[in-house]
Amino acid sequence: MDAVPEEITSLVGREVYSNNGVFVGEVEDVRLDLDAESVTGLALAELNGELFAGTDIGRNTGVIVPYRWVRAVGDVILVNDVIERLDRGEEESEEAAV
Repeated sequence: MDAVPEEITSLVGREVYSNNGVFVGEVEDVRLDLDAESVTGLALAELNGELFAGTDIGRNTGVIVPYRWVRAVGDVILVNDVIERLDRGEEESEEAAV
């Protein structure tokens, strides 16, 4: 059990990439469910400006990625490419509105 807190804190500072290799951001904090004793999300900062271009999210703000999107944790953290798909979806809807 002693290794669990060490593992959780080791997530902070790791870079996060989509499983397609696109940089998303860097873990700034971890969201926990204390009752369930589990990680529920990763708070990211230092976001990829190009990935979030055209949104209200900027480099000086952050996002929380649900932990269920995490595919792998190692030297970096890999998440589903859903972030890229959300970004493209917003662009498509903006183009349709023009």
